[in-house]
Amino acid sequence: MRIKVGVIFGGKTVEHEVSIITAIQAMNKMDEEKYEVIPIYITKEGEWYTGDMLKDIDVYQDLNLIKNYSNNVVLYYKNGSYVLQKKNGLIKNVVKEIDIAFPIVHGTNVEDGVLQGYLQTIGIPYVGPNVYAGVAGQDKAIMKDIWSKWDLPMTKYVWFYDNDYRQEQEEVLKKIHTLHFPLIVKPSSTGSSVGINICENDEELVEALDEAMQYDNKILVEEVVQNLKEVNIAVMGNYESQKVSEIEEVFSGSKFLTFNDKYIGGGKGKLKGCKASLKTTSKGMASASRKLPADLDQKTRKEIEEIAIKAFKALGTSGNSRIDFMIDDKTHKVYINEINSIPGSLAFYLWEAKDISFTQVLDDMINIGIKDYKKRTSKTHSFESNILQGFAANGGAKGMKGKLR
Repeated sequence: MRIKVGVIFGGKTVEHEVSIITAIQAMNKMDEEKYEVIPIYITKEGEWYTGDMLKDIDVYQDLNLIKNYSNNVVLYYKNGSYVLQKKNGLIKNVVKEIDIAFPIVHGTNVEDGVLQGYLQTIGIPYVGPNVYAGVAGQDKAIMKDIWSKWDLPMTKYVWFYDNDYRQEQEEVLKKIHTLHFPLIVKPSSTGSSVGINICENDEELVEALDEAMQYDNKILVEEVVQNLKEVNIAVMGNYESQKVSEIEEVFSGSKFLTFNDKYIGGGKGKLKGCKASLKTTSKGMASASRKLPADLDQKTRKEIEEIAIKAFKALGTSGNSRIDFMIDDKTHKVYINEINSIPGSLAFYLWEAKDISFTQVLDDMINIGIKDYKKRTSKTHSFESNILQGFAANGGAKGMKGKLR
């Protein structure tokens, strides 16, 4: 009997379309002898839909097709099963049952622990990072604060809230000025390089901060690595065991790898105003300009692999993550940049370079998700006893005063 895999994608995120691309790539590579693939698309308004037509990239050119020809559903636990049930209509039939959820999502409201929290609340097994790792993997400020405790090599950085900047701009700028230009400004919780800018002076800094605050209430400012070489590596596993992919070097038409470089094909423009079709971007991160394997000496390669595994474990993540590094090509100093806990294209190309197929990557991720579920459910999370028994007999809330501790 095949395992029913509910692939969840989309969501209210600036990386909505990127998630669609990654999910469709993955669904078309899953082993159909092992898995029944059930697409679950979340619209930008938060509505959930299912139907086989959602496996076709062309459908997303006209979202009305989805609303007219697929089923609007809710996912919940019912009579021992996890079901997708029709949300509307007089008869709310169960459309599909699923055995495990596979979130292939990017960005806020989905990759950042929000979706994982819902899945864990209803109790369904799921693939990828749990709630805590999702939060830490999406929020760059939290991520870097954790990594600093593990003594991982990073560029100097500061972070602050938008409210602090608006109320005490001079103090926040003073804090930023402990760093040295050029600086890179980032919304703390977005991905795919959205809202990111490099600034060379105070005027550009203020403009970059204003743009970043359009996307997040927490802003990260870092020193720029000179003589930059950007390399990426993927880590597969959980807190118990890990393996690493090949390392790639990625190239940008800009001072850093932009959204256009990643998904549109090397353009120099910013995301603002970009309305490329899904067909144009259907190769996802696999379309970025890269050298694979990266041209690195063995010492640097080993250093990156060891840091990547340490960073993966520090955040307690699971599944298949891509970890991005920066190298000063003159000093050869390595800096860890960030983790992508559910990376674009699931970084399948990094594993293919080690002769591990995309199909095998997906199989490994599902197996890790099942193991994580078994580990999670083996722990004690509630007690059979009920401390509220006899509550009324003891005088209700008044009688219980001081006893709950």
